[in-house]
Amino acid sequence: MLRSPVSFTFPDATATAAFARALAPRLGAGDIIELEGGIGAGKTHFARSLISARLAEPEDIPSPTFTLVQTYDARDGVEIWHADLYRLSTPDEAVELGLDEAFETAICLVEWPDRLADLRPPSTLRLSLATTQTEGERDVILSWNDPRWREKLQGLIP
Repeated sequence: MLRSPVSFTFPDATATAAFARALAPRLGAGDIIELEGGIGAGKTHFARSLISARLAEPEDIPSPTFTLVQTYDARDGVEIWHADLYRLSTPDEAVELGLDEAFETAICLVEWPDRLADLRPPSTLRLSLATTQTEGERDVILSWNDPRWREKLQGLIP
């Protein structure tokens, strides 16, 4: 049985994308993934891979660095929110964006979730990515409190 936290390594960007694509169909409305890591750690690459796996038609998936939030309609009708909160000054700005409501009704991928402070939902899956000395390789730590993540991740951890 999986226990939080789980640590492993993605050997390259292809493995990161494969994990995101494998996780994508297991997600539903109300699932929130916090993407942590420094600039260039692979947060947006992971998000793009997961989002593209849920879309009915191929679509450009830009980084929400300047727009703060990009939304997508998945083929099953569930909305996907991709948020980059790096530029937020206060957690209240996340509420103004509508993230608190999206946390209940959409699949949410949140880069820089620390900007939410006390507004961070307790039921998230936290994916922490860090570069290593090897080109393209990423150390990964997955952590969660909600037991439903254990089921969703079963069989996916390398």
